[in-house]
Amino acid sequence: MPALFLNLLKLIFIALIYLFLWQIGRSIGAHIGPSQSVRRSKKGGELVVVRSDSISGHRFPIGAPVVLGRSEDADIFIDDAYASEFHVRIGVQDDSVMLNDLGSTNGTYVNGRRVTVPTSLQKGDAVQIGKTIIEVR
Repeated sequence: MPALFLNLLKLIFIALIYLFLWQIGRSIGAHIGPSQSVRRSKKGGELVVVRSDSISGHRFPIGAPVVLGRSEDADIFIDDAYASEFHVRIGVQDDSVMLNDLGSTNGTYVNGRRVTVPTSLQKGDAVQIGKTIIEVR
C-alpha cells in the first residue's frame, strides 16, 4: 500500500510541475505581445503612422492592448527621442479603443490636448507621441 501511495504522489507532483511550466509559458507569451491569431474587433480598426522619422506609413491593427515606446521591448517601436521607453498602451477594451499614458515624461496628446487619464479614441483621432503622429482609422 505505501508503494502505491508514493507512486500516486509522484504522478501528482509531476502533473503539478507541468501545470506550473504551462502557466509560465502562457505568461511569457502574453508579455511578448499579441499573437498573430488575435482577431480584430469590428470597432478596433487600425493605427496608421502619419508622421515619423522612421515608420511613416506603417499600419498596426488594434486588438489586444499593445505598448508603444522607444524601448526595443515595446510592442511597437517608435524611434523618437521625445518618446518614453514605454510611452502609451492602446487596445480594445469593452468594444472601444482605449489609450493609457504610461507615465511618459513628455506626455501624450490626443487631437492636440494632453491626456493623463485613460481616454477613449474614435476613428480620425490623432495621437501625438513626441514628434510622431498616429491616426486611428
